[in-house]
Amino acid sequence: MNTVNGKVIVVTGGGQGLGAAICRTLAQDGATVITVDVKQQNLENIVAELKEAGGNCEGYPMNVADEKNVEEVIQQIISAHGRIDVVVNNAGVDHTLSIEEISHAQFKQVIDVNLIGPFNVSKAVYTHMKQNGSGHIVNIASTAAKRCWPNASAYHASKWGVLGFSHALHTEGRQDGIKVTAVVAGVMQPPFILERFHDTPMDVLQDPKNVAETVKFVLCQPKESVIPEVMVIPMRETSWP
Repeated sequence: MNTVNGKVIVVTGGGQGLGAAICRTLAQDGATVITVDVKQQNLENIVAELKEAGGNCEGYPMNVADEKNVEEVIQQIISAHGRIDVVVNNAGVDHTLSIEEISHAQFKQVIDVNLIGPFNVSKAVYTHMKQNGSGHIVNIASTAAKRCWPNASAYHASKWGVLGFSHALHTEGRQDGIKVTAVVAGVMQPPFILERFHDTPMDVLQDPKNVAETVKFVLCQPKESVIPEVMVIPMRETSWP
């Protein structure tokens, strides 16, 4: 299999950056893309863009950190489309502050969105996928799950957690016909990176669409194979040796 054509795919944080790139790549290949985002305007923009390009796309406002909201939206999507084949847990936030500067509320927000969010979405869709005997959960991790740099304790904690959660869920999902993959993404072009590290040189960053193609690649493996983890970084990546 080398296509996601016909699959119903939910992408969290799909309104901008990597999430939008993933939506574009999967929609261009014929998937029904359900993009969810907490930012209404970004959500409307990507849905309009994909529909204008001939893609099959819908958008739902959703806060991945809100357990009840996640459960309600996932059920709405299943009711509307009959199934969810794939979930891409991409939504993320960060506060690039030292341990002395970051507040308890800011630290908690990063954990709630980046780590509890993938748990909430995966839990909401897991039983549905199990009953169908198939499904794929893709968790967007980061090189921040492999090494650390200063002033990013919350982000590192969340992404190390996502990587561990993803591998643990992989061991459970295989028994139920559900694939789980962690995509460890290196630094990408704006907007997310510049919101955190303003002096990052653009010529060392990779295009988000390259990571989106990697997501598509792991989704196109034969039924009897799964890729638990894959890393994609720029050739001149500075956050990874």
